Amino acid sequence: MQHVDELRAAVSASAPRLHALSDRSARRPGPGKWSAREIIGHLVDSATNNYQRFVGAQTEDHFTLTGYSQEDWVRIGRYQDANWEDLVTLWQTFNQQIARVMEATPEAALSRRLTDSGAVTLREVMIDYVRHLKHHLAQIFPDDRTG
Repeated sequence: MQHVDELRAAVSASAPRLHALSDRSARRPGPGKWSAREIIGHLVDSATNNYQRFVGAQTEDHFTLTGYSQEDWVRIGRYQDANWEDLVTLWQTFNQQIARVMEATPEAALSRRLTDSGAVTLREVMIDYVRHLKHHLAQIFPDDRTG
Protein backbone atom coordinates (compact mmCIF):
# COMPACT_ATOMS: atom_id res chain seq x y z
CA MET A 1 0.00 0.00 0.00
CA GLN A 2 1.51 3.23 -1.18
CA HIS A 3 0.22 5.35 1.72
CA VAL A 4 1.89 3.02 4.25
CA ASP A 5 5.20 3.25 2.39
CA GLU A 6 4.86 7.03 2.18
CA LEU A 7 4.16 7.28 5.92
CA ARG A 8 7.15 5.14 6.82
CA ALA A 9 9.41 7.06 4.44
CA ALA A 10 8.27 10.46 5.75
CA VAL A 11 8.80 9.45 9.38
CA SER A 12 12.13 7.77 8.69
CA ALA A 13 13.49 10.72 6.72
CA SER A 14 12.14 13.40 9.05
CA ALA A 15 12.95 12.00 12.50
CA PRO A 16 16.72 12.64 12.34
CA ARG A 17 16.14 16.12 10.93
CA LEU A 18 13.60 16.86 13.65
CA HIS A 19 15.93 15.67 16.40
CA ALA A 20 18.63 17.97 15.00
CA LEU A 21 16.42 21.05 15.45
CA SER A 22 16.70 20.84 19.25
CA ASP A 23 16.25 24.30 20.79
CA ARG A 24 15.35 25.89 17.45
CA SER A 25 12.13 23.84 17.59
CA ALA A 26 10.58 26.39 19.96
CA ARG A 27 10.93 29.34 17.55
CA ARG A 28 7.73 30.59 16.00
CA PRO A 29 8.09 31.57 12.33
CA GLY A 30 5.71 34.48 12.77
CA PRO A 31 2.84 35.87 14.81
CA GLY A 32 -0.03 33.43 15.10
CA LYS A 33 2.05 30.58 13.62
CA TRP A 34 2.92 27.35 15.38
CA SER A 35 6.50 26.51 16.29
CA ALA A 36 7.97 23.17 15.18
CA ARG A 37 7.18 21.88 18.70
CA GLU A 38 3.54 22.84 18.29
CA ILE A 39 3.39 21.37 14.78
CA ILE A 40 4.79 18.03 15.96
CA GLY A 41 2.42 18.19 18.94
CA HIS A 42 -0.44 18.77 16.52
CA LEU A 43 0.73 15.74 14.53
CA VAL A 44 0.70 13.70 17.76
CA ASP A 45 -2.88 14.86 18.33
CA SER A 46 -3.72 13.94 14.75
CA ALA A 47 -2.14 10.52 15.28
CA THR A 48 -4.18 10.05 18.46
CA ASN A 49 -7.46 10.90 16.77
CA ASN A 50 -6.74 8.98 13.59
CA TYR A 51 -5.52 5.89 15.42
CA GLN A 52 -8.96 5.72 17.03
CA ARG A 53 -10.51 6.07 13.58
CA PHE A 54 -8.32 3.38 12.02
CA VAL A 55 -9.10 0.88 14.77
CA GLY A 56 -12.72 1.92 15.41
CA ALA A 57 -13.66 1.67 11.75
CA GLN A 58 -12.59 -1.98 11.89
CA THR A 59 -14.32 -2.84 15.16
CA GLU A 60 -17.57 -0.86 15.16
CA ASP A 61 -20.51 -1.56 12.87
CA HIS A 62 -21.56 2.08 12.52
CA PHE A 63 -18.44 4.19 12.74
CA THR A 64 -18.81 7.93 12.18
CA LEU A 65 -15.91 10.33 11.86
CA THR A 66 -15.72 13.08 14.43
CA GLY A 67 -13.52 16.15 14.48
CA TYR A 68 -11.58 17.82 17.27
CA SER A 69 -10.57 21.36 18.19
CA GLN A 70 -6.98 21.43 16.94
CA GLU A 71 -6.01 24.80 18.45
CA ASP A 72 -7.36 23.76 21.85
CA TRP A 73 -5.58 20.41 21.73
CA VAL A 74 -2.24 22.13 20.98
CA ARG A 75 -2.80 24.68 23.75
CA ILE A 76 -3.89 22.10 26.33
CA GLY A 77 -1.08 19.74 25.31
CA ARG A 78 1.44 22.51 26.12
CA TYR A 79 3.70 21.36 23.32
CA GLN A 80 5.62 24.64 23.31
CA ASP A 81 6.94 23.62 26.75
CA ALA A 82 7.52 19.94 25.92
CA ASN A 83 10.89 18.26 25.86
CA TRP A 84 11.79 18.21 22.16
CA GLU A 85 13.49 14.81 22.12
CA ASP A 86 10.56 13.20 23.92
CA LEU A 87 8.05 14.84 21.60
CA VAL A 88 9.82 13.73 18.42
CA THR A 89 10.24 10.21 19.79
CA LEU A 90 6.53 10.06 20.68
CA TRP A 91 5.58 11.24 17.18
CA GLN A 92 7.96 8.77 15.53
CA THR A 93 6.91 5.77 17.61
CA PHE A 94 3.20 6.48 17.33
CA ASN A 95 3.45 6.74 13.55
CA GLN A 96 5.34 3.46 13.35
CA GLN A 97 2.39 1.87 15.16
CA ILE A 98 -0.08 3.56 12.83
CA ALA A 99 1.84 2.20 9.83
CA ARG A 100 1.55 -1.33 11.28
CA VAL A 101 -2.21 -0.90 11.70
CA MET A 102 -2.60 0.52 8.20
CA GLU A 103 -0.57 -2.31 6.70
CA ALA A 104 -2.66 -5.00 8.40
CA THR A 105 -6.05 -3.47 7.56
CA PRO A 106 -8.07 -5.91 5.42
CA GLU A 107 -9.33 -4.75 2.03
CA ALA A 108 -12.95 -5.06 3.17
CA ALA A 109 -12.28 -2.57 5.97
CA LEU A 110 -10.35 -0.20 3.69
CA SER A 111 -13.36 0.01 1.38
CA ARG A 112 -15.82 0.63 4.20
CA ARG A 113 -17.67 3.96 4.14
CA LEU A 114 -17.32 5.76 7.45
CA THR A 115 -19.81 8.58 7.60
CA ASP A 116 -23.59 8.49 7.72
CA SER A 117 -23.64 9.80 4.16
CA GLY A 118 -21.10 7.21 3.02
CA ALA A 119 -18.91 10.00 1.69
CA VAL A 120 -15.47 8.65 2.61
CA THR A 121 -13.76 5.29 2.95
CA LEU A 122 -11.24 4.21 5.57
CA ARG A 123 -8.61 4.03 2.80
CA GLU A 124 -9.30 7.69 1.94
CA VAL A 125 -8.98 8.69 5.59
CA MET A 126 -5.63 6.88 5.80
CA ILE A 127 -4.37 8.53 2.62
CA ASP A 128 -5.47 11.93 3.93
CA TYR A 129 -3.69 11.27 7.23
CA VAL A 130 -0.39 10.79 5.39
CA ARG A 131 -1.01 13.86 3.20
CA HIS A 132 -1.73 15.93 6.31
CA LEU A 133 1.43 14.72 8.05
CA LYS A 134 3.58 15.54 5.01
CA HIS A 135 1.93 18.97 4.68
CA HIS A 136 2.93 19.88 8.24
CA LEU A 137 6.44 18.47 7.87
CA ALA A 138 6.82 20.75 4.85
CA GLN A 139 5.98 23.69 7.13
CA ILE A 140 8.94 22.74 9.32
CA PHE A 141 11.23 21.92 6.39
CA PRO A 142 10.05 24.17 3.52
CA ASP A 143 13.21 23.35 1.56
CA ASP A 144 12.28 19.66 1.41
CA ARG A 145 11.11 18.65 -2.05
CA THR A 146 10.61 14.94 -1.26
CA GLY A 147 7.15 15.19 0.31
